[in-house]
Amino acid sequence: MSNITSSTSTLSAEDSQGWEHGDVERYINEDGTELLRRLFQGHLDLRYAKEEYQTKVVGADGELRPHRRKKTERQLETLFGEVVVTRVGYSTQKPGISALYPADGQLNLSTDKYSDELRRRVATEASLVSFAETRETIAATTGGTVGKRQCEEVTVKVAQDFEDFYAQRSQPQTGGSDELLVLTTDGKGIVMHSEELREATAKAAQKSPPSRQTRLSPGQKRQRKRMATVASVYTVPRYKRQAEDIIGDQRDPPKRPAIHDKRVWASVRQDAKTVIGTAFEEANQRDPQHQREWVVLVDGEPHQLKTIKASAKEKTVTVTIVLDFIHVLEYIWKAVFCFGSSGSEAAEGWVQERALKILQGKASDVAAGIRRSATLQNLSPKARENADKCADYLLKYREHLRYDEYLEKGYPIASGVIEGACRHLVNDRMDLTGARWRLDRAEAVLRIRALRTSGDFDEYWSFHKMQEFERNHVNKFQDPKRLLAI
Repeated sequence: MSNITSSTSTLSAEDSQGWEHGDVERYINEDGTELLRRLFQGHLDLRYAKEEYQTKVVGADGELRPHRRKKTERQLETLFGEVVVTRVGYSTQKPGISALYPADGQLNLSTDKYSDELRRRVATEASLVSFAETRETIAATTGGTVGKRQCEEVTVKVAQDFEDFYAQRSQPQTGGSDELLVLTTDGKGIVMHSEELREATAKAAQKSPPSRQTRLSPGQKRQRKRMATVASVYTVPRYKRQAEDIIGDQRDPPKRPAIHDKRVWASVRQDAKTVIGTAFEEANQRDPQHQREWVVLVDGEPHQLKTIKASAKEKTVTVTIVLDFIHVLEYIWKAVFCFGSSGSEAAEGWVQERALKILQGKASDVAAGIRRSATLQNLSPKARENADKCADYLLKYREHLRYDEYLEKGYPIASGVIEGACRHLVNDRMDLTGARWRLDRAEAVLRIRALRTSGDFDEYWSFHKMQEFERNHVNKFQDPKRLLAI
């Protein structure tokens, strides 16, 4: 009450009547935070005053802790500042046997000094900005203080239950049997510390000569990166349209339906096979009887395709693999430069004509025509290189380019979801200027971003707190009911 009285007196004093509203606002925020800290401290002190002594406290190690230690204290950094937790400890005189604190379990305190809500705020901020900026934001917007290294460690701890959360969580089985179940994956490189690179990348980096340039070449940057695999699973109604709805000047496509039950995630620790396997497992939980059509959108990377086919075989499910049409367009645009200048209306028309034919299911015809044009124009091997690459690409993946069938069945043909996930989950946070990542930090940030993007963070937080209670408290007692008998 004295703090409230003091604040009221200050705001009523003659001097404060001349303050700007920002000065008043800042004073109330700072003084109010201290009031909240005192309220928190008072609550903790009252709990200690009411804590009843226990007898025969036995740890999970079977050791009795007969000695009662009154008024043992530990610090707790909160959103409002530091408070002191006073409680009763139970110990033995045997060396190497730690004391037990039942009250810590009832409060579900972490093993570090940071409160739950402060930890949550740190993890959320760290998923958005650098750890250094996270430290500054916490200091500026709360009464708590968390160092940069501690921000990193807290984020790693918060993210540790990610896989267990999704393993135990029942997956949505919403949507009619006619709606499509879509899986899509992609890869994105993250710049890592040299000791965190995968073995093959690390060896390539060692063989690469040191550079004296201030700017790294693309090849050198690749040798500093570890590939993160990004995946998404979602449900979408069929979206039937024609090739002319996508390419041409008379486009009037039907309204695109909204996707739902979307989950996106990424991992730099796990390899592509594991992440893709997890995507198939999630899809299988959503459609265990395989009553819906499964569509897998890919960019044509050979290892990715091989892994997808193997996962589909393992789950005994039939999937339709669709090659992302945007990647196809990139090859066509590279080919047109073999025949004309870039940016010309003729080049635009040339690409549009062939793209329309590919959407009509004539990829092989387009490949043959591109080769024929290069031959008729008597282009040198160097000049026709991109034209041949385009033709090879269309022929190699023609079984996944049946766009006429895909459009008729209402399948998606472009990987906008996964491209957006790569930008949001990886690029927007992991590619901050000058950032080099430790593996556990990178994985933790990707997990928190994935949880927030998928709308699962609140549910995950409840699960994480239960796991923390089990790890940090229940497992220390032979009789966990001791935690409730305070």
